[in-house]
Amino acid sequence: MTAINLGMPAAPAPLLAPRRKTRQIMVGSVPVGGGAPVSVQSMTTTLTADVNSTLQQIAELATSGCQIVRVAVPSQDDVLALPAIAKKSPIPVIADIHFQPKYVFAAIDAGCAAVRVNPGNIKQFDDKVREIAQAASAAGVPIRIGVNAGSLDKRLLEKYGRATAEALVESALWECSLFEEHGFRDIKISVKHNDPVVMIRAYRQLSEQCDYPLHLGVTEAGPTFQGTIKSSVAFGALLAEGIGDTIRVSLSAPPVEEIKVGNAILESLGLKERGLEIVSCPSCGRAQVDVYTLAEQVTAALEGFPAPLRVAVMGCVVNGPGEAREADLGVASGNGKGQIFVKGEVIKTVPESLIVETLVEEALKIAAEMGISLDDEPATAPLVTVH
Repeated sequence: MTAINLGMPAAPAPLLAPRRKTRQIMVGSVPVGGGAPVSVQSMTTTLTADVNSTLQQIAELATSGCQIVRVAVPSQDDVLALPAIAKKSPIPVIADIHFQPKYVFAAIDAGCAAVRVNPGNIKQFDDKVREIAQAASAAGVPIRIGVNAGSLDKRLLEKYGRATAEALVESALWECSLFEEHGFRDIKISVKHNDPVVMIRAYRQLSEQCDYPLHLGVTEAGPTFQGTIKSSVAFGALLAEGIGDTIRVSLSAPPVEEIKVGNAILESLGLKERGLEIVSCPSCGRAQVDVYTLAEQVTAALEGFPAPLRVAVMGCVVNGPGEAREADLGVASGNGKGQIFVKGEVIKTVPESLIVETLVEEALKIAAEMGISLDDEPATAPLVTVH
């Protein structure tokens, strides 16, 4: 059969706006800001005091592509668990501190890679800044100043009437100024709001008024579908403008789902090397195949595929080949058959019943050419036990 060249594009897609220039901090081994790649974070849902369960969840998150993890520290039992967690975690651990400033010092002593503080709900926090700055500086531990709409300082709520973008920014910059008075600038900032519009406005203002790295988040974003939409809209707008150095997709769902969405957002913007991507048409009256089912079958068959691969699943031979010409691998289906194409060239036509099997075979060939084996990455996180 004669190969049909569909014209693969030679040049890469145009870049987004240049990344915002920021100072760089190190969260453990992960550089943040200063031109470093945008990193993806999540937060454990286990009781931090349960060391084994927390480490197991961290291992699962790391396997899913999480680069930095935050753990809640609301009690003394959690504080006591921090040294073991910080030591055995495969990725840097940030201690999340509220209400009790003494836990900040404990987290630093425990070897946490960073500490997140919420000035709005730590009693007499401003009075402790000098001591915190000294302890963090001596240990080389950065501080994330995390301002949330739901726990904004009462003074700012009285001034602005509600948690506006301006109120969030003023709170963050005020706390930064207190640390700066003591020569401490190893800081990352977040100004989270549950309304993506307010959140976007706040980060834009913040990016114009400081050069600290910024952690993006839509707080209390909601269940998986709603939270994914809110976070994608907000992160997409800001990252396209070069704003944002780390991200966390806050979902009412298992934290691994946050990592999947976060990485997918970065991949879709070209800020992270793409993994497996399924491109499928929404179907129409021309479709002569059940595109929905076919796309789901291909996705399931290639789940966990280790190679960065774009696979197109198209429902007709009218526009399918042309629409999918930028895919690494694909099929255009119709009349009980499927045209299989690789790198823009149709290589064979197979019966509909063999489409999924053929796509998997060709995907394995592409991976082999790239020197990638299906055994290169573990399918599940290793079990972690602390004695």
